[in-house]
Amino acid sequence: MLDLSRFPRVALIDAPTPIQPLDGLSRHFGDALNGVRLFVKRDDLGPVGGGGNKLRKLEFLLGQARADGADTVITVGALQSNHARLTAAAAARCGFRCELFLTRSVPRDDADYTGNGNRLLHALFGARVHLLPGDADSLAAAKARAGELESEGRRVAVFPSGGSSPLGCLGYAACAAEILDQSAAMGLDFAQVVTANGSSGTHAGLVAGFAALGHDPRLAKSYTVLAPLEDARRITFEKAEATADLLGVSIPEDAIVIDGDHRRDGYGIPTEGMLEAVRLMATTEGLLLDPVYSGKAFAGLLADVRAGAYRPGDAVLFLMTGGVPGLFAYRGVFASA
Repeated sequence: MLDLSRFPRVALIDAPTPIQPLDGLSRHFGDALNGVRLFVKRDDLGPVGGGGNKLRKLEFLLGQARADGADTVITVGALQSNHARLTAAAAARCGFRCELFLTRSVPRDDADYTGNGNRLLHALFGARVHLLPGDADSLAAAKARAGELESEGRRVAVFPSGGSSPLGCLGYAACAAEILDQSAAMGLDFAQVVTANGSSGTHAGLVAGFAALGHDPRLAKSYTVLAPLEDARRITFEKAEATADLLGVSIPEDAIVIDGDHRRDGYGIPTEGMLEAVRLMATTEGLLLDPVYSGKAFAGLLADVRAGAYRPGDAVLFLMTGGVPGLFAYRGVFASA
């Protein structure tokens, strides 16, 4: 059992999120899946802000902010940040003021990308948005703004990109426990739990959670969509180690399993594999992957299954992290492909 009761927390998700078999996709592929059974954990669902994996992290981040007496939260991200959207929404739900520092990290300036998708929702949730160049140090700018507000008598909590501090990563340590409970109830023994790796917190939290529960942390695997492979591996290990330390456990040096083949030209840059994965999940399951994170990660999972990376009969769980508003920012990409 994972005891997280000593950490302040606010309720933002309807846990446990469901695990579903991908029966439609399995029918579509037939023998091409080599007997591998695919399942999805619906962390795209949620009662706040359109749902998504960042809500698990924000439960702990906002819980601590409330315990510290903060009245304002500030966070950072890319222009189409899902984390920024959910921070703004959860802050509105919990009674915090919210400011966002967003960088132009993807080389696009079309109206869909700069004004639709998450950008539309950041404003609708009442956040004050500060736009920065792609190479700006957004966290430094956020901390400087926090200092200004605190000099005016406000109390401010600053969250890192993706909410992926050790405290935020506890959200996915909790999810690891949830997955183990659900798999036992379903009579399943997952060969792998697969997800996208952006700010590394989801993967790091899973690793720490599995280790704390006495399971092999390599059960978790991710596909990096932001940092190059070696950087992603290092960052994920550092965050997993810090999260595990909060839980009073340690993790081995080889705990981090990451694939770097599906990032391709960089963060937010479409790939053929992503386009195929998004369309397949939509047309066979009626589910929506996002184009930046889960679309590339699911493309990686499909490539691994086709390459025989899993044995016949293996059950593999794909952690679907949300980000559906991002599809609207990529309208032109899908229309022209």
